[in-house]
Amino acid sequence: MVGGIRVSGLRKRFGRAEALRGIDLTVPPGTVCGLLGPNGAGKTTAVRILATLATPDSGHASVAGYDVVRQAEQARYRIGLTGQYAAVDEILTARDNLRMFARLYHLPGRVGRRRAVELLEQFDLTEAADRPVKTYSGGMRRRLDLAASLIISPEVLFLDEPTTGLDPRARGDVWDAVRKLVADGTTVLLTTQYLDEADQLADQIVVLDTGRVIASGTPAELKAQTGGDRLEVEMRDIAAMPAAVDVVAAVTGTEPHVSASHRISAPVRDGARILSAVLRDLDRLGLVTADIGLRRSTLDDVFLRLTGHTASQDHTETKSEFAT
Repeated sequence: MVGGIRVSGLRKRFGRAEALRGIDLTVPPGTVCGLLGPNGAGKTTAVRILATLATPDSGHASVAGYDVVRQAEQARYRIGLTGQYAAVDEILTARDNLRMFARLYHLPGRVGRRRAVELLEQFDLTEAADRPVKTYSGGMRRRLDLAASLIISPEVLFLDEPTTGLDPRARGDVWDAVRKLVADGTTVLLTTQYLDEADQLADQIVVLDTGRVIASGTPAELKAQTGGDRLEVEMRDIAAMPAAVDVVAAVTGTEPHVSASHRISAPVRDGARILSAVLRDLDRLGLVTADIGLRRSTLDDVFLRLTGHTASQDHTETKSEFAT
């Protein structure tokens, strides 16, 4: 594979802390890879190395066929990067922002102006092209930020938390923009704290934890690892929760998860039999449920099983290194 992304044995240490411990990763051209993991897992460090913003201690990585250390300059001209926070100038118009980025990439004036027009149209910003960016909504700013990262038509695009803080409609707009890019052949590496985002966009998912790859596969493959379904139980009386947790644990043979909303959940393989057995044992103990049923497994279940907590517990992620 000449294009896309290739990573082999990548390691990076900061003092005594090992941020990356020999990760391997392959992203074929024209696909989306979702890079997931809890805080401190190594996601941002990996992306910084691939974007030539940091150097590894050992291992090898190439982007669009270029070694990110030995051929960093060539790689940079094939990379687009959108950080967690918009990098556009709020005082300038969208058109002037894009022309400014074109000049930073040393594009000839005529080429830069043409590229700005193309991107404004591609990201549905033509009508607002000559308004100051400070008047834009959050979703419009993120679309403009994506457009700026594409001023040189990159072969590979790195997206670090691209929809953090956006409302559902704005997130959907960004998702549509990413899908269009991939349809045109762009390779995308996406870090996100929203598992539904990875489920919507990613062809493959790689889960990092403590600097190591602990799981990888398509969203469907990873969800299948949890057993395909999960049992969810909500008790009418919160005081009955400990006894109900014991019942679910005994029947499923796993340690159930209890959410902040006091819902008990556990992955199951033989859903109908498990559901019947849990109902029987709860009834035998006189424990009354407010709700009980089988739900389809989600990526959050995968995240919980692999890392020990749900992604919603990981939303306090610290400010991205790209935003400095």
